Amino acid sequence: MAALGGDGLRLLSVSQPERQSESAALGGPGSGLCCWVSVFSCLSLACSYVGSLYVWKSELPRDHPAVIKRRFTSVLVVSSLSPLCVLLWRELTGIQPGTSLLTLMGFRLEGIFPAALLPLLLTMILFLGPLMQLSMDCTCDLADGLKVVLAPRFWARCLTDMRWLRNQVIAPLTEELVFRACMLPMLAPCTGLGPAVFTCPLFFGVAHFHHIIEQLRFSQSSVGSIFLSAAFQFSYTAVFGAYTAFLFIRTGHLIGPVLCHSFCNYMGFPAVCAALEHPQRRPLLAGYALGVGLFLLLLQPLTDPKLYGSLPLCVLLERAGDSEALLCS
Repeated sequence: MAALGGDGLRLLSVSQPERQSESAALGGPGSGLCCWVSVFSCLSLACSYVGSLYVWKSELPRDHPAVIKRRFTSVLVVSSLSPLCVLLWRELTGIQPGTSLLTLMGFRLEGIFPAALLPLLLTMILFLGPLMQLSMDCTCDLADGLKVVLAPRFWARCLTDMRWLRNQVIAPLTEELVFRACMLPMLAPCTGLGPAVFTCPLFFGVAHFHHIIEQLRFSQSSVGSIFLSAAFQFSYTAVFGAYTAFLFIRTGHLIGPVLCHSFCNYMGFPAVCAALEHPQRRPLLAGYALGVGLFLLLLQPLTDPKLYGSLPLCVLLERAGDSEALLCS
C-alpha cells in the first residue's frame, strides 16, 4: 500500500495551476491523497455491499426465498446509493471527468446495441465447449428447447423464482454497478487503465469470501474444503472480474458486463472433468479448444472501441500520456 503514494501514480488535471490548487485543497501531494481516497472509496463500497447482506438476522440458509427477498432490498439500496460515492470522490479529489457521472458509469445510448450483443457473443464463444456439453446431455431436441424458452409460462416461472432472479438479474446488475461502474472510474486516475483492470477485481473477489461464513455456520463441509473452495472462488471471480472490467473499459457501457455476468452465472464453471469422461469426449474437447482459440482471436476485434463510440474512461485519462493506447484504441 505504500506504493500508493509513489511518483508513478498520476492525478489527472487540465493544467498545472489546477493541479496545484487541487493539491492545496486536498492538503498534501495530490496524487498520493487521490489514490488513498480512491482505494478507501472502493473498499467502503465493497464492505457496504457485503455488509448489507447481513443486516437481516436469520437462521435460514442463503437460498431460502425469505432470505433472498430481504437481501434484494439491502443490495438494491446500497447499489442505488453507490453513485453518490463516486460523486463524493469527485468532489474530494477535484478531478473533472469531462463527461456526466452517468456516462462515466456506462449509462449511455451511443453504441448501446453492439455493446449489448458483441460482448455476450464473445463470452458465448468462450463457452462453446460447455454449450456443446449442455446440448449433448439435454434430452430434448433444439426445436423443443426453443419452444420452452420462448413460452411466456417459462419466463413467468423464472420471474417468480427467487434464486433465478438473484443469479440472473439482481446479482449481475448490482455487482457490475458497484464493482465495475463505480470502482473503475475512481481507480483509473490513480493506477491507469491497465492496472485498474487487475486491481478492481480484487475487491470483487474478496467480497465473495463472505460465503465462508454461511458454509461454516451451517456445517456444509469440512473446514479445509470450505477454505479451499473459497480460494478457488476468489481466483475464478477475480479472473472473471478482470474480464468484465476489460469489457467495461473497451465498450464504455455497463450493459455488456451485466449480460455476460448473467450468462456466466447460468453456465457456472466449465465441467472440464466431466468432459474428460464424456462418451463423446473427442468432439467435446475439440469444442473446448476451439472456443478458447476463437475467443482469443476475436477478443480485440469484437471489443474495438470504434464500434462503441467515445469511451468515457479514456476521455478521463486522455491527458495521462499514451500508456493506455492498447485499451483505448
